Amino acid sequence: MMRKLLIAGVIFSCIGVVLGAMGAHALKEQLEADQLNSFETAVRYQLFHGLALVIIAVIPIISDKVKNVLLWFFVTGIILFSVSIYGLSTQAISGLKLSFLGPVTPLGGLLLIMGWSFLLFKLFQFKR
Repeated sequence: MMRKLLIAGVIFSCIGVVLGAMGAHALKEQLEADQLNSFETAVRYQLFHGLALVIIAVIPIISDKVKNVLLWFFVTGIILFSVSIYGLSTQAISGLKLSFLGPVTPLGGLLLIMGWSFLLFKLFQFKR
């Protein structure tokens, strides 16, 4: 389980850095301020949760079963939240009609919140 969490976390973090650089340089001139702000929010959430996966991987008090649930919550949440925002914020320059992604974003956010809440619940249950 540690390997899966580390791989997912590193992949999401690496892609987040690449997309952050792309947003700061290549997209800066092509997107409206609110679109760029949304894009940067997606990058920030992706990076935070990618790093969270790496940290969760190495915390010994969290069981593999709990880590597996967190992996599912965070990976699915990142994909639904960040990827939907990437699509929505760049649809003007991509030429794609992606407005159907609007309802997907809050579902991704909800999964991220559920992941953190689940972790908190499990930490409260932990007995030394």
